[in-house]
Amino acid sequence: MAVVWSILSQLLHIALVLAAAPLLTGGVRWLKARMMGRRGAHPIQPLRDLVKLLRKKPVVAENASAVSLAAPYLAVGAAVAAAALVPTFARGMAFAPLSDFILVAGLLALGRVAMALAGLDVGTPFGGLGASREMSFAALAEPALVVAALTLAILAGTTNLDAIAGAFRDGGLGLRVSLGLALVALLAVAVAENARIPVDNPATHLELTMVHEAMILEASGRHLALWDYAAQLRLLLWLALLAAVFLPLGQAPAGSAPHLWVVGLLAWGMKMAGLALGLAAFESAIAKMRVFRVPEFLGAALLLGLLGAVLLFVSTRLA
Repeated sequence: MAVVWSILSQLLHIALVLAAAPLLTGGVRWLKARMMGRRGAHPIQPLRDLVKLLRKKPVVAENASAVSLAAPYLAVGAAVAAAALVPTFARGMAFAPLSDFILVAGLLALGRVAMALAGLDVGTPFGGLGASREMSFAALAEPALVVAALTLAILAGTTNLDAIAGAFRDGGLGLRVSLGLALVALLAVAVAENARIPVDNPATHLELTMVHEAMILEASGRHLALWDYAAQLRLLLWLALLAAVFLPLGQAPAGSAPHLWVVGLLAWGMKMAGLALGLAAFESAIAKMRVFRVPEFLGAALLLGLLGAVLLFVSTRLA
């Protein structure tokens, strides 16, 4: 029976993240608008936009290759696969043995590479500009993510996200300086990975500051819907990752019956709403930094993550 519950919880998890991704993005936009004194679009507006764009045939440049045609599907596939591995309302789901931190990071990198190749494929100046900026930022963001994962792996004894969430939920790890440094590093990487303020502004099309938007300027119709949906899935994935690792309270234990899933779903919804509110407040309170300051921002995140891993390693060896 435990196998059946694990399969059912995995299917419910996948359906949940697929449906909640546009609503999360719409909720963040609505909250930001309200904090700025505007009415704002309805939280389900991103879902309406996706449905509208999916009905339209994409217009592809004459010199576009198969890369431009396949890249949106590859990006969405990588985002869906990564989101399916991050635990939400319950632990011990069917894909829990595959829920590895490094694997999730690799899937995120695959989606980033697909977007960069799509930006370079047509040969437009803006596409090449956005792709070069994205890859230069990734050269610092990915090591910071790996170092933060190393800190969590030293504490939990594994890079499996399900096991890390279980270790945090049991309270055996306690409060540590290394965890705080890893959290700050992950927050900085999450901001950069999702092209959020202060690294990038998802609501602007100013040529001098674009990163993410510059790579998909040539996309339209169904392809644009796929790119937007991949970005929405990444935002949900990162918030769910932070909630699973640092806020694991309320998760149903492995092999639990469906009646405990209700508690897990409610807890997960409250955590996501709180994180969305925090993100909206953070973006409303600060301004976008200059593009040339972003490497310093990510470099500081890398140093903080490395410092946390070194401190933890030294303290573990001395103990």
